[in-house]
Amino acid sequence: MFGSDPITLSEGLNKLVSEHIPLRNSLENLNSLCKKVEEEQQASFEQLVQEVKAFATNLDYHSEREEDILFRMMEVYLGKNGGPIAVMEYEHEQAHGYINEFLKNVESRTKFPIDEKIENATLIENAYHTLINHFTKEEQVLYPMAERMFTNEEKKIVNQKVSGTM
Repeated sequence: MFGSDPITLSEGLNKLVSEHIPLRNSLENLNSLCKKVEEEQQASFEQLVQEVKAFATNLDYHSEREEDILFRMMEVYLGKNGGPIAVMEYEHEQAHGYINEFLKNVESRTKFPIDEKIENATLIENAYHTLINHFTKEEQVLYPMAERMFTNEEKKIVNQKVSGTM
């Protein structure tokens, strides 16, 4: 279950991994915008707000599928208390918390002093670091673990649920 040999992921797990690519690209863009905000480039904060909103929607979609499908199926083998699933869910909560705090802060305002822009950009930088590390853990540990523990039938179920055909 915890082997270190290279492993080929089944179709459903591969779909979840492939969702990390555009999410990572968006995170890199958000992190770049945060740096521009810190350098006090005016238009960057407004762009950051718009891009965080779009990113949050995409991240929510991905996270919900992991939590509702993959994590619940893995709990059968790993249990619900502690362990890798608890860590992954905690990291989801942490990243979403940073993003939601940012969105709440910018929800009804359009003007911010530079120190508040920087504070809010820091929330997104925190989400960036959390998620970049999180995706790596999923790809290197969690998904291979699922591949090794799931039966062929369970892998088909993951694929059907991830694909929206079940």
